[in-house]
Amino acid sequence: MTGFVDETVIRVSAGSGGNGAVSFRREKFVPRGGPDGGDGGKGGDVVIVVRRNLKTLSHLKMKRVFAAENGRQGSGNRKQGRDGNDVEVAVPPGTILHDADNGELIADLLIDGERRVLLKGGRGGKGNARFATSTNQAPRHAEDGGEGSERSLRVELHLIADIGLVGHPNAGKSTLLSVLTNAHPEIADYPFTTRVPHLGLLRLAERDLILADIPGLIEGASEGRGLGTRFLKHVSRCAVLLYMVDLSQEDPAGSIRTLERELEAYSEGLFMGKPRVIAGTKMDLEGATERLPELTAAFPGEPVVGISSHTHLGLQDLERALMAAMESR
Repeated sequence: MTGFVDETVIRVSAGSGGNGAVSFRREKFVPRGGPDGGDGGKGGDVVIVVRRNLKTLSHLKMKRVFAAENGRQGSGNRKQGRDGNDVEVAVPPGTILHDADNGELIADLLIDGERRVLLKGGRGGKGNARFATSTNQAPRHAEDGGEGSERSLRVELHLIADIGLVGHPNAGKSTLLSVLTNAHPEIADYPFTTRVPHLGLLRLAERDLILADIPGLIEGASEGRGLGTRFLKHVSRCAVLLYMVDLSQEDPAGSIRTLERELEAYSEGLFMGKPRVIAGTKMDLEGATERLPELTAAFPGEPVVGISSHTHLGLQDLERALMAAMESR
């Protein structure tokens, strides 16, 4: 997911309506033709369209201004001006729109194919034929088209996934994602290898589950430390959380508690409202086998699974635990 963009600001503007025409019939043998000025066309709308093939907002980063077409002016013989074409702004599912000036929430877009008219184009102005009356049979005025409105939008993407992988840097999230799914994230033995979220598809019991590898959290992430709140927001869309902790390190239960505090500080609903599974990783390394019972005892009644992505130890147990968590919602 190179070039991942999850926040940007764009400017959108609806088209103005076309002006009505001032015109009179000019035909041979009709010396006093009446008014025949047509109406102006309506301005184009700004339409937001949700497309599931989009996974990032990078296309909006490159093009920040979207303008619908103005309506055309009316003409003689009561011809109405052509309506302006709409402008469509495509976004991925999980996109949230705010007014960039006052922070007002405008839309939370989740459903593929959803279309929402964000700004309506200006109305077309009436031609002078519309103003003819018994006392004013030759009006020499027409109406101007309505102005199209414009707005600056702050666009944010909150990834939609079934299962969010949460852990400290080097907890093994990227490796697990590459083993369980079709994703190919960068993997290396140093902190913060993952700097953007990655999605992968896992098929379990004829059901497709989307897994999201969220960049590693550190203590203080909810206050912006490390990769901070930039990626915590992506956890909010996940139905189940998979807490991952490196069992080759000391105090794995303490690491889980730190993750809990960061999620709770960011949003209490993330900590309280979602089912979770705890995975102790790197069971192939020294000391991990001894620490797994400590981790299990620290969280009684919760699903705790010891795994090794390199040897595939415990992966089937983990898949069963994830499916049970999904079905418990």
